[in-house]
Amino acid sequence: MARTASPDDAEALFRNLYAEYGPALLRLTTALTGGDRGRAEDLVQETMLRAWTHRHRSDFQHRSPRAWLMTTARHLAIDAHRARQARPLETELTEDFELAGGQRADATVDEAGVRAALVGLPRSQRQVLAEIYYRGQSVTATARILQIPAGTVKSRAFYAVRALRRVLAADEAA
Repeated sequence: MARTASPDDAEALFRNLYAEYGPALLRLTTALTGGDRGRAEDLVQETMLRAWTHRHRSDFQHRSPRAWLMTTARHLAIDAHRARQARPLETELTEDFELAGGQRADATVDEAGVRAALVGLPRSQRQVLAEIYYRGQSVTATARILQIPAGTVKSRAFYAVRALRRVLAADEAA
């Protein structure tokens, strides 16, 4: 989009850009996500958002933006894949699922118990757990948000989860 274009012209050019390259981006991102249409649509939206954000630095009006868009979508897919790999796997607890130490997963650990156990943790550990487990942030993102090293994030998360297990196991025994 030209630097001298008015806001209305820029918006019209961007709509045309989306109409022309959106379907190709969706096909690419669907393939990159293993057929997950929802994640693919999210990647297309993020790619187009990046195009809009960089519209003043790119001259999409005078040269084809296809290579830039496809490369950006590919990089976003790779980043999303790496972020998912960095997070621990999530599992569903069922009646017959056994926890470590032979304990059975059941409804005896309730939300109030978990909240009480969380309150007993140091603030620094609660912050890490909130970012990783409640907000879904990666270790790297959590480190950036809290302005601490990634190793510190991992350590705090480890010790916080261990402390929670102890408190909840003690409550369960009582």
